[in-house]
Amino acid sequence: MPHIVVADPIHPDGIERLATAPGVTLDHPGIANGEPLADRLRNADGLIVRGTPVDEALLAKAERLRVVCRHGVGYDLVDVPALTRRGIALMITPEANAASVAEHALMLMLSLARNVVPVSAAVRRGEWRVRGQSSTFELGGRQVLIFGFGRIGTRVARLCTAFGMRVMIHDPYLPAGTIRGAGYEAVVDRDAGLARADIVTVHVPANEKTRGMVDAAFLARMKPGAILVNTARGTLVDEEALEAALRSGHLAAAGLDVLRVEPMVQGHSMLDIDQLIVTPHVAASTAVGLRRMAWDAAGNVIDFRSGRVDRDSVVNGEVLKP
Repeated sequence: MPHIVVADPIHPDGIERLATAPGVTLDHPGIANGEPLADRLRNADGLIVRGTPVDEALLAKAERLRVVCRHGVGYDLVDVPALTRRGIALMITPEANAASVAEHALMLMLSLARNVVPVSAAVRRGEWRVRGQSSTFELGGRQVLIFGFGRIGTRVARLCTAFGMRVMIHDPYLPAGTIRGAGYEAVVDRDAGLARADIVTVHVPANEKTRGMVDAAFLARMKPGAILVNTARGTLVDEEALEAALRSGHLAAAGLDVLRVEPMVQGHSMLDIDQLIVTPHVAASTAVGLRRMAWDAAGNVIDFRSGRVDRDSVVNGEVLKP
């Protein structure tokens, strides 16, 4: 009988799906009684995590574990090689939060374009006529460069098109013809695209090739007065270089939903920049997004233990039988 452990609180619908699955026993935060997670994993066949790190130390006692599902898409806190060495599959919920994150990216673009945060703060100070308000602009007619044309990037592209933006895509893992066939301009030369874009938005996973990709050189090649948006992973951006680009005026503004160190344990020096918006990694956390992630995570683990594997949701597919 498969035993599933849920390490972190998730939407009740996900817990209910697990609790009512035939032949499944369940351990979740509501009944954990303070027992260490490593001990709770002794008899676990499946594990669902949100923010809990999964490493060698945690896996040491989990001899029966065969699948770990990340409630979400990113898996920075999961030691994938350690799972692979043990033959444990890592799954994600790739479709569940894509719409929520894409809308958040557009919200950041709109908020920065219309200077919403400083203007709203000024009204609260009693300043009905706000100086500098004329510096705001419309998204329509602007050029946006989207890094990554996956589940989120494709949605961002459609939303940008609806606002009348000219959409450029940079994704070295897709044929240019595929991007053009979807109706967008394929940018092969990254730097040439950066020089043209009014807004750059990043939608790529964090890995050895992408960590730190938005560095001083990347920012220097961006069009003067452009805007940077990152709703992917904080480790993609060199925050010191970004702060310098904002303070120098080379970039007009930036919107971040993610930081290099999360949660933010101390105030960041760039938080006093009016042209910066930071949200606390909440792009995916709409009510419907949280429900879908919990529901899909539960379904992934149940289906995996029943032999019905959605291979598109498996990160380390090499552990699966042909």
